[in-house]
This record gives sequence, C-alpha cells and structure tokens, in this order.
Amino acid sequence: MKPIKIVSRLTFLSSFVLLIACGTTPATNQEVPEEVEVPEEMPPAEPEPIVTTASLYAIGDILLHDSVYNAARTDEGYEFDTAFEQISPILSRADLSIANQESMIGESEIGLSSYPAFNSPFEIGDALQRAGIDLVTTANNHTLDRGVRAIENSIDHWNAIGMPYTGSFLSDEDKANIRTLTANDISFSFLAYTYGTNGVVPKEPYHVNYIDLAQMQPEIEKAEQSTDMTVVSLHFGTEYEPLPNESQTELAQSLADLGVNIIIGHHPHVLQPPTMLEGVHGNQTFVIYSLGNFLSGQQGDEQNTGGIIGIDVVKTTEDDQSTFKLKNPMFYPTLTQKSSDGHYEVVPLKAARPELLSPVSDHMSQWLPQLKIEQ
Repeated sequence: MKPIKIVSRLTFLSSFVLLIACGTTPATNQEVPEEVEVPEEMPPAEPEPIVTTASLYAIGDILLHDSVYNAARTDEGYEFDTAFEQISPILSRADLSIANQESMIGESEIGLSSYPAFNSPFEIGDALQRAGIDLVTTANNHTLDRGVRAIENSIDHWNAIGMPYTGSFLSDEDKANIRTLTANDISFSFLAYTYGTNGVVPKEPYHVNYIDLAQMQPEIEKAEQSTDMTVVSLHFGTEYEPLPNESQTELAQSLADLGVNIIIGHHPHVLQPPTMLEGVHGNQTFVIYSLGNFLSGQQGDEQNTGGIIGIDVVKTTEDDQSTFKLKNPMFYPTLTQKSSDGHYEVVPLKAARPELLSPVSDHMSQWLPQLKIEQ
C-alpha cells in the first residue's frame, strides 16, 4: 500500500509545478476586490433666494358730510360698520391697508359739522379699523377746519384705539416719529402732505404737513434709510378733473427721483388713473394720482365712484442682499350709495351700477395696461 501513496504525492507535486510554469494560480476561496473610484468632492449647493411678498391697499377720501353722519346716528352714538360691510373682506385680505381720513374726528364735544368746515364723530375711526384699515393719513385742506382742538381730539382717539396716523401731529417729537409698519419682513414708512388748508394758518408747523419739496426731502431720506419702502400720500390736484395736472405729474416725478416707491393721491374727489414711473436711479415708483371719494355725501356718479388700489411688493434676498419689485397692480371699483334703510354704504361697483364698470375700467387702466380690474 505504501508504494501507491508515494505515487499519488508525486503526481500532485508534478501537477502543481506544471500549473506554476504555465502562469496559472490555483483557485482560492477569497475574491480579489475590484478597484473602486472615489468621486471628487462636490461643491456646496448654492442657497435658494428667499422671496417674500407684502400687499399694500389704499382707499380714497373719508369725508363725512352731515347727511352721512346723521344717517349713521343711533341712540348710543354713531354706527358706521354697515358702511364698510361689503368691502371689508377686500381690505382685510391685504397685508396693509391705508385710508385718507379727510375730515378730522374732533368728536361732538366741539360740535359735529359739515361743509365747509368739517368735524366728524370718533366712531368713523373705530369702523375703519374694524374694516381692516391699518393707518390713516390726515394732511388735507380740511385738517384745520375746526382748529387745533379738533386735531388734538382726533389724535387722542387714534392713539386710544392704536391706529397709526400721519400728516398732522401734536408736537415736533410726534412729527419726527416717522410711522412705520412691517408685513412679511418688508418694512414701510408712511408720510403725508397737503397743498394747503383753505387759507387757515396753523399755530405750529407740526399741526399739518405741507407740500414743499425742500422740507419733504429730509423726511423722505430719513424714511428711506430706516425702511424698505417709502409711501407718500399727497393731497393735490384740481377738484373734479379726471386727469392729473402738470404740477401733479412733475411732483410725482420729483418724488420718484428721490426714491419714493409708492405715491397715493387725494383731493380731486374723482378718480385719476395710476401709472408706473421710473426714477433717475432706475427705481420703480407706483403712482395713483387720485383715488376719489370712498365715503362721502357728495352727489353724482363720478363723485360717488371710488375704489381700492393695490400693489404687491416682492422682496428677493440672496447673499444677504435684497432687491424689491412692484408687481400685480390691482383696482377694485366701488360706489357709495344709500342703503334701503337710509344708511350710506360702500358697495362693489359691478353689483350696484354694472353699466359704469367698463368706462371706469378703461379710465383707470389707460396708462397702466397691466392693471387688474377686480370685480
């Protein structure tokens, strides 16, 4: 048996030597790993720009003739909420809404009064706030109708209900405090000025702001340094004229050149169309030359037709730098009428007088074809 074993070993060794000579390696149970490619390090992804939008809406003159406040009288005082009931949802959907309170709310303590020297009840201020208004402008030709007492009473009430105001003030310190509001990380400054005060001279310069470019410029520059958007309300123009005059267009362009972003016009008591201006630095300036009446006792289709103007401010932030664009201008036409129970109310124009919608739409969009007329 031993010779057989010796032969087997020799045979195995011979086979192994032969395999090596032929360059063949015997198989093993371990696999040789393939070479793995290591990917190059990817650069970090660029951060996405941060985009936020804030909408600003504005309405025209709140000018309470005796017919308006007498119709709102109740046993407890005056009730104006029904006047804004139908359009409050529109105002409230904006991030910020402002109104021109043309008649001072000096309250009945000094006697309510109508044209030519207006004084209105406090309750109109409360109703505006409940309707969605966030700030009122008070620089107009009726600011001094009933003297300093009416201004003081008005401002006391605005402060009492927490409603920001601008255009008339209690002191130099009050005037120097530029009113600002912020929505969706976009800050707005608000200033207001009037062409005059029906010949009545203020006791102190801070009682009302007048249109004077040399005096306006430092305030505008201060506002621009502290906030993203500067909004200027102007009581100017010719009453009952459907188009702005040369002084209006020149002043608007001068403010655009100073960097003002939004200009809201009042006084003509009729609608004048909006436009978009370009300042000398390439900035956009949205202008509505006149918003007409919103709630008043004046008569006639043109004087009773008003509306809500709106503009979106779009802020894009990238690499810690922010840019701003004015987009989506809109106009919601309204009409002031008497309700079935005798109250004055502001209603959608389309619902009350559909035949007026087309001419009003054409008038308001003539310089701004992209203006969206809402109904």
